[in-house]
Amino acid sequence: MSHFAKIKQTSPRNNFIYVLAIALILTSILIIFRSEKTEIKEIPISNFVQQIKDGKVDKVIVKEDQVSVNIVLKNEEILTTTKEVGQSVQDLLRQEIPAAILKDINITVEKPNDNSFWSNLIISIIPIIFLVGFFAFMLHRAQGSSNQAMSFGKSSARLMDKGTEKTMFKDVAGCLEAKDELIEIVDFLKNPSKYTSMGAKIPKGVLILGPPGTGKTLLARAVSGEAKVPFFNISGSEFVEMFVGVGASRVRDLFKKAKRNAPCIIFIDEIDAVGRQRGAGLGGGNDEREQTLNQILTEMDGFETETNIIVIAATNRPDVLDPALLRPGRFDRRITIDRPDLKDREAVLKVHSRNKPLDKNIDIEKIAKQTPGFSGADLENLMNEAAINAAKDSKKHIYQDHLEKAVEKVMMGPERKSRILSLKERNITAIHEAGHAIVGHILPECDPVHKISIISRGMALGVTWFLPEEDKHLYSKSKFEAELSSLLGGHVAEKLTFGEVTTGASNDLERATDIARKMVTKYGMSNLGPLTFGENKEEIFLGRDLGHIKNYSEKTAQTIDDAIKSIIEDAYKDAEEILVKHKKTLKEIADFLLKKESISNTEFIKFFKTHAKSPKSSSNK
Repeated sequence: MSHFAKIKQTSPRNNFIYVLAIALILTSILIIFRSEKTEIKEIPISNFVQQIKDGKVDKVIVKEDQVSVNIVLKNEEILTTTKEVGQSVQDLLRQEIPAAILKDINITVEKPNDNSFWSNLIISIIPIIFLVGFFAFMLHRAQGSSNQAMSFGKSSARLMDKGTEKTMFKDVAGCLEAKDELIEIVDFLKNPSKYTSMGAKIPKGVLILGPPGTGKTLLARAVSGEAKVPFFNISGSEFVEMFVGVGASRVRDLFKKAKRNAPCIIFIDEIDAVGRQRGAGLGGGNDEREQTLNQILTEMDGFETETNIIVIAATNRPDVLDPALLRPGRFDRRITIDRPDLKDREAVLKVHSRNKPLDKNIDIEKIAKQTPGFSGADLENLMNEAAINAAKDSKKHIYQDHLEKAVEKVMMGPERKSRILSLKERNITAIHEAGHAIVGHILPECDPVHKISIISRGMALGVTWFLPEEDKHLYSKSKFEAELSSLLGGHVAEKLTFGEVTTGASNDLERATDIARKMVTKYGMSNLGPLTFGENKEEIFLGRDLGHIKNYSEKTAQTIDDAIKSIIEDAYKDAEEILVKHKKTLKEIADFLLKKESISNTEFIKFFKTHAKSPKSSSNK
């Protein structure tokens, strides 16, 4: 219904343009035909008489004005002449032409046409109508542009409509601490006297921090639904324009609207677009973005202090925000939203499966265990992919298999069945992935092997999927060392089996080197002691590389390189020792992969004598 309403709203302007175009075409056609009719050769009256004497005239037509005369020759050529007023053609011809010749000439008088006046009038008016319509259209467009120019400094914040469907806190799974903080804000807006009677002041601003996709904007919408007060929504990028002063003007207009609707909430999404640190540019500091930020600072904590307006802002880059924006009196509350843990992931999956026909045997908890590190947006995407898989299979319900495939697709990318590997490359890939899995299985600090596959996904030719048994927040040195050995397991397996290595291990080596470097320079897990080396300051304009500060000497740099190399070499030796001991198992797993292309956790464990891991420890590292 709304679609047709939209067409109805936009059709008058389009119809007006069509009418103008049709009028222009008709006018052009009429002018062309009219010009063709008027292009008749005019001759003197003496030549007219002579044409009759010579026997060339077939017909004479006296026009309605009794002055113009058209002559039709026998060769069908048409000529025209003009006689004197008050003298008839017959009298003129009788004086000059013999009666014998004149009797063969057909003389007709064209009767006056009553419609000629109106037709001439219409033909004359159509161009005028067209010109008037054209100028009216241009004037209308000019007025529209003028209105846009006049509203250029106005805020484009959207006021949430009371009739729209509201998001409530019950629709937001997890984030218990964040919801507790925001419920307090909502209560303050609903019952301000409850707090002011105790001398408490309403918070000026709430800054929601967290990685992308964790539900910052969703929580802001929930605050809007719960508070039942006017809610203005705007993005930080909508303030900044290339014209100086426009952003500050929009900020003033936004707060002006908010004050008229107080108490209310202003939500600024991605505030880092306008709230970055001042004075970090290469030129002067008086640019448009800084003026906009200065206006926000003034509005939030200026001379007017009795306004019941709460500003909620969201960002995933709190490190680049200006300190003046973060001080008390501006953003008094900071709410950090982390990626959901196991319990929260299960709750989020249940929220996003409300309108989906799930099979009664689906195990949501199992899917939650398989998705550590997933954000709320990732989990929503996962459920959507599962629904797509079920629809592709023409099923009426979503089954566990659809969810499993969706997890693999979201984590590792879609299967690339069009990438066909040669038998030699498939063999190398199978040995490589088996090497990762065996080393990870033998070392107790590694996560359990969930699945091995040599089906291409994304940029990878094969995948070994390790699944943690529980969410981890702290990582030990032995955990890192075991992970390094597992990463190098594919490289070592290729070297032991084929006597050389391929480019397939390039990503593994890159990740291993990065972990080893962080162990030395960031985590203090080396013989250099509990020290950190290097400091990354992500400047706004200079970039990360130019903003890197080297706070150690060249001698220390060499020591750092040696420590990183030593950690990598130790991990390589451990992986090599394990794979030499289990070389037969390596070959058996690779052969199984070549036949079935994937191995589950249950099938993988059967290749070992016992289900428990080897008692090998990493204390000798």
